[in-house]
Amino acid sequence: MMKAANNQKIIFGLKVRQRRIDARLSFSELAEATGMSLSYLNEIEKGKKYPKEDKIDLLAKALQTTAEELSSSDLPNSLAPVQDLLQSNFLNELPLHLFGIDLAKVVEIIANAPLRVGAFVSTLLELSRNYALREENFYFGALRSYLELHNNYFDDLEEAVKSFVLQYKIAALLPLPERYLRRLLEKKYQYEIIENGLKDYRSLAGIRSVYNPKTGQLLVNGNLNDQQKAFLYGKELGFQFLQLKERANTSSLLKVQSFEEALNHFKAGYFSAALLINRESFISDTALFLKKDRWDGAYLIALLDKYAVSPETLFQRLTNVLPYSFGLEKIFFLRIVYHPEKKTFDLNRELHLNRRHHPHSNSLDEHYCRRWVSITLIRDIEKARLNVVGSVEATILPEREKIFASAQRSIYYGSKDEYFCLTLAKLTENGVVSVTIGILIERETRKKINFIDDPAVNKRIVNTTCERCPIPDCAERAVAPVLVEKRLQRQRVREDLKKILGA
Repeated sequence: MMKAANNQKIIFGLKVRQRRIDARLSFSELAEATGMSLSYLNEIEKGKKYPKEDKIDLLAKALQTTAEELSSSDLPNSLAPVQDLLQSNFLNELPLHLFGIDLAKVVEIIANAPLRVGAFVSTLLELSRNYALREENFYFGALRSYLELHNNYFDDLEEAVKSFVLQYKIAALLPLPERYLRRLLEKKYQYEIIENGLKDYRSLAGIRSVYNPKTGQLLVNGNLNDQQKAFLYGKELGFQFLQLKERANTSSLLKVQSFEEALNHFKAGYFSAALLINRESFISDTALFLKKDRWDGAYLIALLDKYAVSPETLFQRLTNVLPYSFGLEKIFFLRIVYHPEKKTFDLNRELHLNRRHHPHSNSLDEHYCRRWVSITLIRDIEKARLNVVGSVEATILPEREKIFASAQRSIYYGSKDEYFCLTLAKLTENGVVSVTIGILIERETRKKINFIDDPAVNKRIVNTTCERCPIPDCAERAVAPVLVEKRLQRQRVREDLKKILGA
């Protein structure tokens, strides 16, 4: 309804403006002919106001057309790009309010130069179609920008967790037992939790849970461990306590219907992580870690046991507290999955705080640089899994032999940017998953990370993808630097043309 109302105002305003220009009428002349004020006419043309029927009749008469033509949703061919724009979900799906942008301002820009702005946005839409950019890519991109804008720390969610803990008198248990969270769901929110509830649905083997809001049943995958169940129950508690109505009924988003849905799933996940990893306790633990004289991967792995969480949950929580409590804002987070049967590395989650850092997904199916610790650790784990002796630069604890930790100082090729990278990786039934936090090394970073110059931590020159990398004689290269070669060929063409033309 809101979409229709906004579009109606914009279309009506554009048609009035176009008719007035075609009739060579000034604002003053149209105001005199209709008896309307200059400011009111200005707001109509900018798509801010939609006049009542009697005023539409006056405008139609003054512009030598009919009220029906002015009120119709059809635009002339000259404004076809604007028509395409309004028929798309572009304006209405943009979460403008979260970025402090007023929709009326966007409409005003379109109204002031409809052909140029409309054509520009239509070009973007066409590019997205040609490159198969799905709606969920757009929603997740907007969500990531929103998180980066707030340094991935949300005080309202932190306070909500504190209120929840007080309301339900949850003791400072470490770790917080999954059975306790399950009881809260059952007693306080009338959930019926069905263990191994997806066993009869073969296609849902990769889904952790399905929630049926009509029956209150939560069907849980029978293969989940206690850590995964705890996070799942914490997330469901987040949906209920925060009263997040717009959500998918699966644990992960299979098909995103709106930005609000993506945002709500993030909020519920944030709530769960903050519930499982108490902020004050974790800040204290992180401070002890940063003060160590030497890099200590065993310490990070021990924190997984202390809070009974996955490497991803631990590192996601670290992205909350590093900017908030330690002023380490120039960081990135990456999640990479290795698929043994395909021998492929999939960068499927990332976050960049303060700026866009060098390692990032380009969604072009290129080969991610094998020199980053995110991938070298995965490859070392694969060697160990295949009983091949390799240079495993990792901390492996006997009681957590499937969890590995490593660190690297990564110097981005062709720049002065250097990152201290912390990586945790886990061997799973389906492959290896690694999560990495990279912290840009600056003067302030050196003051806050005591072990930053630990000689045991390797330094490596890295890049983004093999296709774009000019590093010579790289032993880890997966494919040839085809894009570099194309760029050099274009450069040689330009140089030869200059010789011929004497430029």
